[in-house]
Amino acid sequence: MIHAYSELYLDDAKENLAELFDYAINDCEMDMDLFPKLFIASGYALHFERGNPAIIVGMSGVELARKVLEYTYPDKKLVNKTFRSERDDVYWAGWALAQYQWESARTFRDIFERISFTEIVDMYKIYHEMDISQFIEEMDRRYMSIHRETNLKRIRENRGVSQRELAELSGVNLRSIQMYEQRENDIDKAQGLTLYRLSLVLGCMIEDLLEKNDL
Repeated sequence: MIHAYSELYLDDAKENLAELFDYAINDCEMDMDLFPKLFIASGYALHFERGNPAIIVGMSGVELARKVLEYTYPDKKLVNKTFRSERDDVYWAGWALAQYQWESARTFRDIFERISFTEIVDMYKIYHEMDISQFIEEMDRRYMSIHRETNLKRIRENRGVSQRELAELSGVNLRSIQMYEQRENDIDKAQGLTLYRLSLVLGCMIEDLLEKNDL
């Protein structure tokens, strides 16, 4: 699997994501499952998962959380960070999530569509003293156990394009599109030209269409 950024930056990324959630939830009292949506909507989650150095190593997690909150609530007065000598379940959840996102190369959007941050925090009781690989395995199990619509279908419908229109505009066979959306064919194994044509019409990146984001 090709990771979005070097493992050399992983420790910094884990600490920053941990601090991001710790500050937003514990200090700013943001709802545990609302803040991840704000993180995604602000665009900073995308920069983080793609390994933008300015995001994963160029600022602290608290600074990043402030950027997210300022984007969403420009007039909100933000509190100072509270020093805590011990790390709690929220901090651990952010730290472990960063490892999982890097290992799986899945987007934060896809992860949170299947597994809420509250669920990850609840996993602290069992997994915080275990090797991180066991947390990764459990996250994968939960992720794969939830069958949702494919990325292709979700993006196509969000664009207001029918399967037939997509086929005509992209030059990709209608039956192929139907089979990708029904998971009868694995879109992750589609030819590069097919993915390029679909992404061009839908106005997205090729990796946005993939189910495992392993490329």
